[in-house]
Amino acid sequence: MRILTCLKQVPERDSRYKLNRDGSGILEQDLVFETNESDLYALEEALRLKEAFGGEVAALSLGPDRVSKVLRNALAMGADRAIHLKGEDFERGDAWVTAHAIAAAIASQDFDLVLTGVQSEDMAFAQTGAVLAQMLGWPCATIVMEIAYEADTRGVQVKRELESNVFERVELPLPAVLTIQSGSHPIRYATLRGIMQAKRKEFRVLTAADLGLPPEALGETAAKVRHHRLLVPEKKKRTMMIEGGAEEAARTLMDKLVNEIGVI
Repeated sequence: MRILTCLKQVPERDSRYKLNRDGSGILEQDLVFETNESDLYALEEALRLKEAFGGEVAALSLGPDRVSKVLRNALAMGADRAIHLKGEDFERGDAWVTAHAIAAAIASQDFDLVLTGVQSEDMAFAQTGAVLAQMLGWPCATIVMEIAYEADTRGVQVKRELESNVFERVELPLPAVLTIQSGSHPIRYATLRGIMQAKRKEFRVLTAADLGLPPEALGETAAKVRHHRLLVPEKKKRTMMIEGGAEEAARTLMDKLVNEIGVI
């Protein structure tokens, strides 16, 4: 089984964001980046399938030089090779643009399964995997908790997490795209041996020109979603002490709920 895992580099969870002057984006100078958590769970699922049924796991990511850290870590964890879609053309796009680039990169590589995280921690679109499946013409399942490979039928049975503690089991033929929910299995750590082996594994860098993608097909130019302005949430919490007897306090509270806050 040949599996591709798509990884995204995002700012660390406890990062303090600063907006640029026009409020259209985030300043990245002081940010520390890490691999998107649900993408790590997708990689773990891929490595487990490889260990059970053989084959290879490739890791793919888009972005500038710093993204190579994400891919090196994936190789150290057990991935067999890495694909870095590198260049400014791959930045500032949305889920549609990202999926378009990935589809172009894997069009001739004959993967059986593509795994992504259920969503990214920075933008949380939760769309890239589904859009990629549509572009490839492959079946897709989202919010996947378990994967069972059925060698006889060349398909997979997956367990999906729905709302209110309800789960669904779906069978899909291969090739397919799955988006993996966080918490499916414990994520392994990269060992010292894995880190040393990663240095000898294939690390391929591709540009938009290598994929035959013109600049107008990537980045903000091709994005379907545009951010006009980002806003920092305003802190409006305040505490008010209501004095007086029970009846008087109740009347005061009702007056404020109706006339000031407007919740009744």
